[in-house]
Amino acid sequence: MKCHYEVLGVPLNASDDDLKKSYRKLALKWHPDKNLDNSDEAKREFQFIQAAYEVLSDPQERAWYDKHRDAILLGAKGAEYQENAVNLFEYFTSACYSGYGDDNQSFYSVYGELFSRIAAEDMEFSQDQDSDFEIPDFGNSSSDYSEVVRTFYAYWSAYCTLRPYSWLDKYNIDTLKEVPRRVQRLMEKDNKKLRDAGRKQRNEEVRALVNFVRKRDPRVKAYIKVLEEKTAQNALKTKLQQERHREKRRQLLQETTSPTKFGFTEMSDLEKQLRDIEAQYASSAESSDSDSEAETDEGKIDASVQQNDEGLEKEENQDNIEESTEDNIPTEENASENATNIVTDDESDSFDDDLLDLYCPACKKNFKTVKSRESHDRSKKHQSKVRALRKTMVEEEEEYSS
Repeated sequence: MKCHYEVLGVPLNASDDDLKKSYRKLALKWHPDKNLDNSDEAKREFQFIQAAYEVLSDPQERAWYDKHRDAILLGAKGAEYQENAVNLFEYFTSACYSGYGDDNQSFYSVYGELFSRIAAEDMEFSQDQDSDFEIPDFGNSSSDYSEVVRTFYAYWSAYCTLRPYSWLDKYNIDTLKEVPRRVQRLMEKDNKKLRDAGRKQRNEEVRALVNFVRKRDPRVKAYIKVLEEKTAQNALKTKLQQERHREKRRQLLQETTSPTKFGFTEMSDLEKQLRDIEAQYASSAESSDSDSEAETDEGKIDASVQQNDEGLEKEENQDNIEESTEDNIPTEENASENATNIVTDDESDSFDDDLLDLYCPACKKNFKTVKSRESHDRSKKHQSKVRALRKTMVEEEEEYSS
Protein backbone atom coordinates (compact mmCIF):
# COMPACT_ATOMS: atom_id res chain seq x y z
CA MET A 1 0.00 0.00 0.00
CA LYS A 2 1.35 3.41 -0.98
CA CYS A 3 1.18 6.56 1.12
CA HIS A 4 -1.50 9.04 0.10
CA TYR A 5 1.06 11.82 -0.06
CA GLU A 6 3.18 9.74 -2.42
CA VAL A 7 0.19 8.97 -4.61
CA LEU A 8 -0.54 12.69 -5.06
CA GLY A 9 3.14 13.59 -5.22
CA VAL A 10 3.01 16.25 -2.48
CA PRO A 11 4.98 16.68 0.77
CA LEU A 12 3.54 15.92 4.21
CA ASN A 13 2.96 19.63 4.91
CA ALA A 14 1.22 20.36 1.61
CA SER A 15 -1.52 22.94 1.67
CA ASP A 16 -5.09 22.41 0.48
CA ASP A 17 -4.39 24.31 -2.74
CA ASP A 18 -1.38 22.12 -3.48
CA LEU A 19 -3.45 19.00 -2.90
CA LYS A 20 -6.18 20.25 -5.23
CA LYS A 21 -3.78 21.21 -8.02
CA SER A 22 -1.97 17.89 -7.85
CA TYR A 23 -5.22 15.93 -7.78
CA ARG A 24 -6.63 17.70 -10.84
CA LYS A 25 -3.41 17.18 -12.76
CA LEU A 26 -3.14 13.47 -11.96
CA ALA A 27 -6.87 12.83 -12.43
CA LEU A 28 -6.69 14.35 -15.90
CA LYS A 29 -3.64 12.23 -16.66
CA TRP A 30 -5.01 8.88 -15.45
CA HIS A 31 -8.67 9.26 -16.33
CA PRO A 32 -9.89 6.01 -17.99
CA ASP A 33 -11.47 7.90 -20.89
CA LYS A 34 -8.07 9.32 -21.82
CA ASN A 35 -6.22 5.99 -21.47
CA LEU A 36 -8.15 3.58 -23.62
CA ASP A 37 -5.03 1.57 -24.46
CA ASN A 38 -4.29 0.66 -20.79
CA SER A 39 -7.71 1.13 -19.25
CA ASP A 40 -7.15 -1.38 -16.41
CA GLU A 41 -4.02 0.31 -15.09
CA ALA A 42 -5.51 3.76 -15.57
CA LYS A 43 -8.65 2.74 -13.67
CA ARG A 44 -6.57 1.37 -10.79
CA GLU A 45 -4.37 4.46 -10.59
CA PHE A 46 -7.38 6.74 -10.87
CA GLN A 47 -9.01 4.97 -7.90
CA PHE A 48 -5.85 5.39 -5.81
CA ILE A 49 -5.73 9.09 -6.68
CA GLN A 50 -9.38 9.57 -5.74
CA ALA A 51 -8.98 7.70 -2.45
CA ALA A 52 -5.84 9.67 -1.51
CA TYR A 53 -7.45 13.05 -2.23
CA GLU A 54 -10.66 12.03 -0.45
CA VAL A 55 -8.72 11.32 2.75
CA LEU A 56 -6.34 14.26 2.66
CA SER A 57 -8.97 16.82 1.67
CA ASP A 58 -10.95 16.09 4.85
CA PRO A 59 -9.23 17.79 7.86
CA GLN A 60 -10.36 15.14 10.36
CA GLU A 61 -9.42 12.19 8.20
CA ARG A 62 -6.09 13.80 7.33
CA ALA A 63 -5.30 14.33 11.03
CA TRP A 64 -6.16 10.69 11.76
CA TYR A 65 -4.08 9.52 8.81
CA ASP A 66 -1.07 11.63 9.84
CA LYS A 67 -1.26 10.23 13.38
CA HIS A 68 -1.54 6.58 12.32
CA ARG A 69 0.16 6.71 8.94
CA ASP A 70 2.88 4.23 9.83
CA ALA A 71 0.44 1.74 11.30
CA ILE A 72 -1.84 2.04 8.28
CA LEU A 73 1.02 1.57 5.82
CA LEU A 74 2.50 -1.39 7.70
CA GLY A 75 -0.88 -2.95 8.47
CA ALA A 76 -0.75 -6.08 10.59
CA LYS A 77 3.02 -6.29 10.25
CA GLY A 78 3.69 -3.14 12.20
CA ALA A 79 0.95 -3.44 14.79
CA GLU A 80 1.46 -5.47 17.93
CA TYR A 81 -1.93 -6.99 18.63
CA GLN A 82 -1.20 -9.27 21.52
CA GLU A 83 -4.90 -9.57 22.28
CA ASN A 84 -5.44 -11.33 18.92
CA ALA A 85 -7.84 -8.70 17.64
CA VAL A 86 -8.55 -7.90 14.03
CA ASN A 87 -6.31 -5.22 12.56
CA LEU A 88 -8.37 -2.21 11.46
CA PHE A 89 -5.71 -0.11 9.77
CA GLU A 90 -5.70 -2.13 6.56
CA TYR A 91 -9.36 -1.16 6.10
CA PHE A 92 -8.72 2.60 6.10
CA THR A 93 -8.35 2.58 2.33
CA SER A 94 -10.58 2.01 -0.67
CA ALA A 95 -8.09 -0.58 -1.92
CA CYS A 96 -9.55 -3.17 0.45
CA TYR A 97 -12.79 -3.49 -1.53
CA SER A 98 -13.85 -3.54 -5.17
CA GLY A 99 -17.07 -1.88 -6.25
CA TYR A 100 -20.43 -1.52 -4.51
CA GLY A 101 -22.16 -4.70 -5.58
CA ASP A 102 -23.04 -7.74 -3.52
CA ASP A 103 -20.08 -9.99 -4.43
CA ASN A 104 -17.47 -11.21 -1.95
CA GLN A 105 -15.02 -8.34 -2.64
CA SER A 106 -17.58 -5.56 -2.68
CA PHE A 107 -17.87 -2.67 -0.24
CA TYR A 108 -20.79 -4.23 1.63
CA SER A 109 -19.31 -7.73 1.88
CA VAL A 110 -15.86 -6.61 3.11
CA TYR A 111 -17.05 -4.20 5.78
CA GLY A 112 -20.01 -6.36 6.75
CA GLU A 113 -17.67 -9.24 7.54
CA LEU A 114 -15.25 -6.91 9.35
CA PHE A 115 -17.83 -5.50 11.77
CA SER A 116 -19.19 -8.99 12.39
CA ARG A 117 -15.69 -10.12 13.46
CA ILE A 118 -15.32 -7.14 15.80
CA ALA A 119 -18.69 -7.92 17.40
CA ALA A 120 -17.78 -11.61 17.80
CA GLU A 121 -14.47 -10.75 19.48
CA ASP A 122 -16.23 -8.47 21.97
CA MET A 123 -18.87 -11.06 22.78
CA GLU A 124 -16.13 -13.39 24.07
CA PHE A 125 -15.57 -10.97 26.96
CA SER A 126 -19.20 -10.13 27.57
CA GLN A 127 -20.45 -10.93 31.04
CA ASP A 128 -24.03 -11.25 29.83
CA GLN A 129 -23.79 -14.16 27.41
CA ASP A 130 -27.52 -14.95 27.58
CA SER A 131 -28.62 -11.48 26.46
CA ASP A 132 -31.13 -11.30 23.60
CA PHE A 133 -29.60 -8.10 22.24
CA GLU A 134 -28.43 -8.42 18.64
CA ILE A 135 -25.73 -6.18 17.25
CA PRO A 136 -27.05 -4.39 14.12
CA ASP A 137 -25.96 -5.88 10.81
CA PHE A 138 -24.23 -3.87 8.08
CA GLY A 139 -26.67 -5.01 5.39
CA ASN A 140 -26.23 -4.95 1.63
CA SER A 141 -26.77 -2.64 -1.31
CA SER A 142 -30.57 -2.97 -1.16
CA SER A 143 -30.95 -2.48 2.61
CA ASP A 144 -33.43 0.17 3.75
CA TYR A 145 -31.83 3.19 5.36
CA SER A 146 -34.40 3.66 8.12
CA GLU A 147 -34.52 0.02 9.17
CA VAL A 148 -30.90 -1.13 8.70
CA VAL A 149 -28.41 1.60 7.84
CA ARG A 150 -29.41 4.17 10.46
CA THR A 151 -29.51 1.55 13.23
CA PHE A 152 -26.09 0.21 12.28
CA TYR A 153 -24.31 3.58 12.31
CA ALA A 154 -26.12 4.70 15.47
CA TYR A 155 -24.73 1.68 17.35
CA TRP A 156 -21.18 1.65 15.96
CA SER A 157 -20.69 5.44 16.18
CA ALA A 158 -20.92 5.07 19.98
CA TYR A 159 -18.89 1.86 20.10
CA CYS A 160 -17.20 0.85 23.38
CA THR A 161 -15.13 -2.30 23.46
CA LEU A 162 -15.81 -5.07 25.98
CA ARG A 163 -12.25 -6.34 25.93
CA PRO A 164 -10.51 -5.94 29.34
CA TYR A 165 -6.98 -5.29 27.95
CA SER A 166 -5.50 -7.01 30.96
CA TRP A 167 -2.55 -8.14 28.82
CA LEU A 168 -1.31 -4.58 28.88
CA ASP A 169 -0.66 -4.71 32.65
CA LYS A 170 2.82 -3.67 33.64
CA TYR A 171 2.76 -5.41 37.00
CA ASN A 172 1.52 -8.87 37.88
CA ILE A 173 -0.08 -8.30 41.25
CA ASP A 174 -0.70 -11.99 41.85
CA THR A 175 3.05 -12.73 41.98
CA LEU A 176 3.79 -9.78 44.25
CA LYS A 177 1.89 -10.74 47.35
CA GLU A 178 4.80 -9.82 49.65
CA VAL A 179 4.76 -6.24 48.39
CA PRO A 180 3.11 -3.79 50.83
CA ARG A 181 -0.50 -3.00 50.23
CA ARG A 182 0.19 0.65 49.53
CA VAL A 183 2.63 -0.30 46.75
CA GLN A 184 0.14 -2.76 45.32
CA ARG A 185 -2.48 -0.06 45.06
CA LEU A 186 -0.04 2.12 43.12
CA MET A 187 0.75 -0.81 40.81
CA GLU A 188 -2.96 -1.44 40.25
CA LYS A 189 -3.44 2.24 39.48
CA ASP A 190 -0.69 2.09 36.81
CA ASN A 191 -2.19 -1.07 35.33
CA LYS A 192 -5.63 0.56 35.17
CA LYS A 193 -4.20 3.52 33.27
CA LEU A 194 -2.70 1.17 30.69
CA ARG A 195 -5.97 -0.75 30.31
CA ASP A 196 -8.00 2.44 29.94
CA ALA A 197 -5.55 3.72 27.36
CA GLY A 198 -5.84 0.46 25.39
CA ARG A 199 -9.64 0.55 25.47
CA LYS A 200 -9.67 4.21 24.48
CA GLN A 201 -7.36 3.55 21.55
CA ARG A 202 -9.50 0.67 20.35
CA ASN A 203 -12.69 2.71 20.63
CA GLU A 204 -11.13 5.55 18.65
CA GLU A 205 -9.96 3.17 15.94
CA VAL A 206 -13.38 1.56 15.53
CA ARG A 207 -15.23 4.90 15.56
CA ALA A 208 -12.80 6.36 13.05
CA LEU A 209 -13.35 3.35 10.80
CA VAL A 210 -17.12 3.80 11.12
CA ASN A 211 -16.80 7.42 10.01
CA PHE A 212 -14.54 6.34 7.14
CA VAL A 213 -17.06 3.75 5.96
CA ARG A 214 -20.12 6.00 6.41
CA LYS A 215 -18.57 8.75 4.32
CA ARG A 216 -18.20 6.29 1.41
CA ASP A 217 -21.45 4.39 1.85
CA PRO A 218 -23.68 4.92 -1.23
CA ARG A 219 -26.80 4.36 0.89
CA VAL A 220 -25.86 7.26 3.16
CA LYS A 221 -25.04 9.46 0.17
CA ALA A 222 -28.43 8.70 -1.38
CA TYR A 223 -30.22 9.53 1.88
CA ILE A 224 -28.28 12.78 2.26
CA LYS A 225 -29.27 13.69 -1.29
CA VAL A 226 -32.93 13.05 -0.48
CA LEU A 227 -32.63 15.22 2.62
CA GLU A 228 -31.02 17.99 0.59
CA GLU A 229 -33.84 17.84 -1.96
CA LYS A 230 -36.44 18.00 0.80
CA THR A 231 -34.59 20.88 2.39
CA ALA A 232 -34.50 22.70 -0.94
CA GLN A 233 -38.23 22.07 -1.46
CA ASN A 234 -39.04 23.30 2.03
CA ALA A 235 -36.91 26.37 1.46
CA LEU A 236 -38.74 27.02 -1.82
CA LYS A 237 -42.13 26.56 -0.17
CA THR A 238 -41.10 28.89 2.65
CA LYS A 239 -39.93 31.48 0.14
CA LEU A 240 -43.17 31.27 -1.87
CA GLN A 241 -45.22 31.51 1.31
CA GLN A 242 -43.26 34.56 2.39
CA GLU A 243 -43.81 36.12 -1.03
CA ARG A 244 -47.57 35.50 -0.75
CA HIS A 245 -47.65 37.04 2.72
CA ARG A 246 -45.72 40.07 1.50
CA GLU A 247 -48.06 40.45 -1.49
CA LYS A 248 -51.12 40.26 0.77
CA ARG A 249 -49.66 42.87 3.10
CA ARG A 250 -48.83 45.07 0.10
CA GLN A 251 -52.38 44.79 -1.24
CA LEU A 252 -53.85 45.49 2.18
CA LEU A 253 -51.66 48.56 2.53
CA GLN A 254 -52.74 49.82 -0.89
CA GLU A 255 -56.40 49.26 -0.05
CA THR A 256 -56.14 51.14 3.23
CA THR A 257 -54.20 54.09 1.77
CA SER A 258 -55.94 54.37 -1.62
CA PRO A 259 -59.13 56.51 -1.90
CA THR A 260 -60.70 53.85 -4.14
CA LYS A 261 -61.56 51.87 -0.99
CA PHE A 262 -64.34 54.41 -0.33
CA GLY A 263 -65.55 54.51 -3.95
CA PHE A 264 -63.56 57.56 -5.08
CA THR A 265 -60.67 57.46 -7.48
CA GLU A 266 -59.41 60.91 -6.49
CA MET A 267 -59.93 63.38 -3.69
CA SER A 268 -61.56 65.76 -6.14
CA ASP A 269 -64.38 63.27 -6.63
CA LEU A 270 -64.91 63.17 -2.88
CA GLU A 271 -65.09 66.96 -2.71
CA LYS A 272 -67.56 67.03 -5.62
CA GLN A 273 -69.80 64.53 -3.88
CA LEU A 274 -69.71 66.55 -0.68
CA ARG A 275 -70.70 69.74 -2.56
CA ASP A 276 -73.62 67.93 -4.21
CA ILE A 277 -74.83 66.69 -0.84
CA GLU A 278 -74.64 70.23 0.61
CA ALA A 279 -76.58 71.62 -2.35
CA GLN A 280 -79.30 69.02 -1.95
CA TYR A 281 -79.52 69.77 1.76
CA ALA A 282 -79.82 73.53 1.09
CA SER A 283 -82.58 73.04 -1.51
CA SER A 284 -84.52 70.78 0.85
CA ALA A 285 -84.20 73.41 3.61
CA GLU A 286 -85.53 76.17 1.30
CA SER A 287 -88.46 74.01 0.27
CA SER A 288 -89.29 73.32 3.90
CA ASP A 289 -89.18 77.08 4.64
CA SER A 290 -91.52 77.82 1.73
CA ASP A 291 -93.90 75.10 2.90
CA SER A 292 -93.95 76.60 6.38
CA GLU A 293 -94.66 80.06 4.94
CA ALA A 294 -97.49 78.66 2.84
CA GLU A 295 -98.93 76.96 5.88
CA THR A 296 -98.67 80.29 7.74
CA ASP A 297 -100.55 82.15 4.97
CA GLU A 298 -103.20 79.45 4.90
CA GLY A 299 -103.54 79.77 8.66
CA LYS A 300 -103.97 83.51 8.35
CA ILE A 301 -106.66 83.10 5.68
CA ASP A 302 -108.47 80.51 7.74
CA ALA A 303 -108.29 82.78 10.78
CA SER A 304 -109.77 85.74 8.83
CA VAL A 305 -112.55 83.58 7.42
CA GLN A 306 -113.30 82.30 10.89
CA GLN A 307 -113.36 85.85 12.22
CA ASN A 308 -115.84 86.89 9.49
CA ASP A 309 -118.07 83.94 10.28
CA GLU A 310 -117.95 84.76 13.95
CA GLY A 311 -118.82 88.40 13.18
CA LEU A 312 -121.87 87.32 11.21
CA GLU A 313 -122.92 85.06 14.04
CA LYS A 314 -122.56 88.00 16.47
CA GLU A 315 -124.77 90.19 14.28
CA GLU A 316 -127.42 87.51 14.02
CA ASN A 317 -127.36 86.98 17.77
CA GLN A 318 -127.65 90.72 18.33
CA ASP A 319 -130.63 90.90 15.98
CA ASN A 320 -132.30 88.08 17.82
CA ILE A 321 -131.74 89.86 21.13
CA GLU A 322 -133.24 93.08 19.78
CA GLU A 323 -136.24 91.22 18.41
CA SER A 324 -136.85 89.48 21.70
CA THR A 325 -136.56 92.80 23.52
CA GLU A 326 -139.06 94.50 21.26
CA ASP A 327 -141.59 91.70 21.77
CA ASN A 328 -141.16 91.97 25.61
CA ILE A 329 -141.51 88.26 26.14
CA PRO A 330 -138.86 87.42 28.74
CA THR A 331 -138.74 83.67 28.95
CA GLU A 332 -136.19 81.29 30.45
CA GLU A 333 -135.23 80.03 26.98
CA ASN A 334 -134.47 83.54 25.75
CA ALA A 335 -132.44 84.25 28.84
CA SER A 336 -130.40 81.06 28.40
CA GLU A 337 -129.82 81.82 24.72
CA ASN A 338 -128.63 85.34 25.61
CA ALA A 339 -126.23 83.94 28.16
CA THR A 340 -124.95 81.43 25.66
CA ASN A 341 -124.41 84.15 23.09
CA ILE A 342 -122.45 86.25 25.56
CA VAL A 343 -120.12 83.37 26.48
CA THR A 344 -119.53 82.59 22.86
CA ASP A 345 -118.46 86.14 22.14
CA ASP A 346 -115.93 86.12 24.99
CA GLU A 347 -114.43 82.83 23.87
CA SER A 348 -114.08 84.05 20.30
CA ASP A 349 -112.25 87.15 21.46
CA SER A 350 -109.83 85.12 23.56
CA PHE A 351 -109.28 82.71 20.66
CA ASP A 352 -108.39 85.61 18.36
CA ASP A 353 -105.95 86.93 20.93
CA ASP A 354 -104.30 83.50 21.26
CA LEU A 355 -103.85 83.25 17.51
CA LEU A 356 -102.23 86.66 17.47
CA ASP A 357 -99.93 85.64 20.32
CA LEU A 358 -98.79 82.43 18.52
CA TYR A 359 -98.06 84.17 15.22
CA CYS A 360 -94.84 86.09 14.56
CA PRO A 361 -95.38 88.73 11.83
CA ALA A 362 -91.68 89.53 11.62
CA CYS A 363 -90.64 85.89 10.92
CA LYS A 364 -94.00 84.89 9.38
CA LYS A 365 -94.25 81.72 11.47
CA ASN A 366 -96.98 80.09 13.58
CA PHE A 367 -96.23 78.38 16.90
CA LYS A 368 -98.20 75.72 18.71
CA THR A 369 -97.60 76.94 22.28
CA VAL A 370 -96.98 80.21 24.05
CA LYS A 371 -93.66 78.94 25.42
CA SER A 372 -92.34 78.18 21.95
CA ARG A 373 -93.39 81.68 20.86
CA GLU A 374 -91.64 83.24 23.86
CA SER A 375 -88.50 81.21 23.19
CA HIS A 376 -88.63 82.37 19.58
CA ASP A 377 -88.95 86.01 20.65
CA ARG A 378 -85.70 85.68 22.60
CA SER A 379 -83.75 84.32 19.64
CA LYS A 380 -81.23 86.53 17.86
CA LYS A 381 -82.68 85.70 14.48
CA HIS A 382 -86.15 86.98 15.52
CA GLN A 383 -84.74 90.15 17.01
CA SER A 384 -82.75 90.80 13.88
CA LYS A 385 -85.85 90.43 11.70
CA VAL A 386 -87.85 92.68 14.05
CA ARG A 387 -85.23 95.39 13.68
CA ALA A 388 -85.25 95.01 9.93
CA LEU A 389 -89.05 95.14 9.83
CA ARG A 390 -89.13 98.19 12.07
CA LYS A 391 -86.59 99.94 9.87
CA THR A 392 -88.62 99.18 6.77
CA MET A 393 -91.81 100.49 8.38
CA VAL A 394 -90.08 103.72 9.41
CA GLU A 395 -88.73 104.22 5.90
CA GLU A 396 -92.17 103.62 4.38
CA GLU A 397 -93.82 105.99 6.88
CA GLU A 398 -91.31 108.71 6.03
CA GLU A 399 -91.87 108.08 2.35
CA TYR A 400 -95.67 108.37 2.71
CA SER A 401 -95.41 111.43 4.94
CA SER A 402 -93.24 113.20 2.43
